[in-house]
Amino acid sequence: MTAPRLTIDLNCDLGEGAGRDADLLPLVSSANLAAGAHAGGGEALETAARLALAHGVAVGAHPGHADREHFGRRELPITPEAAAAEIDAQIAAVACVAGAALHHVKLHGGLYHQVGRDRALADAVVEMLAARWPALVVYAAAGSTLAGVARTRGLAVAEEAFCDRRYRADGTLVPRESPAGCIDDPSEAAARAVALAATGRIQAADGMELPLAADTLCIHGDGPRAVAIATAVREALRAAGIRVQSPNRPWKNSPSQPERGR
Repeated sequence: MTAPRLTIDLNCDLGEGAGRDADLLPLVSSANLAAGAHAGGGEALETAARLALAHGVAVGAHPGHADREHFGRRELPITPEAAAAEIDAQIAAVACVAGAALHHVKLHGGLYHQVGRDRALADAVVEMLAARWPALVVYAAAGSTLAGVARTRGLAVAEEAFCDRRYRADGTLVPRESPAGCIDDPSEAAARAVALAATGRIQAADGMELPLAADTLCIHGDGPRAVAIATAVREALRAAGIRVQSPNRPWKNSPSQPERGR
């Protein structure tokens, strides 16, 4: 059994136009800000970044497919070179707002799952991150190909699990289209958060126990009960003696800006 954690990160996808950013930011420790491809951008990005920094919340870039109609959740065909270039551009858009405070990168939706499992995509993206954004923490699904490749390349990695989604026994998420895919009960989400942080295990949708060691737990900011879930999760972690805290960057004094001349 995994030893109980003293701290864990609580991250949330924000700047997506759901209208809950101001209520969610006091409750989380990391914010993944949409760059405008799948949602957000412009004023929404600037407002979310300003609020995150005011609350001492770690600011991250949240690149996704340029598919606003489907909120970036479809898996679309993409080459490794195109994936790396698209992610680089979206990180740069968030960096223009966050500056040296930019802390991490977490992919979104369909792109998250594709790069998370496809070795060629993961290799290309990680190579770009190592060259252009080496000071960013890579938030990636626990046990994913992306997490392994990034760690091998020397990047800081925070492995992620979801409080508000259910898992299959193989560690993949139950599809959103399934009635069992998403969790909207704050007490259930809170219990799962504590189980993940305290034991590194969780019950899969079929009842089997699934090992899932995570450094960061995600709440989707566009969910209709996102604020209630974040409130319940935060309180349950506090009651369990687990402090909510964002992961450290690999080089605290190094600004997260791309290296020039590459």
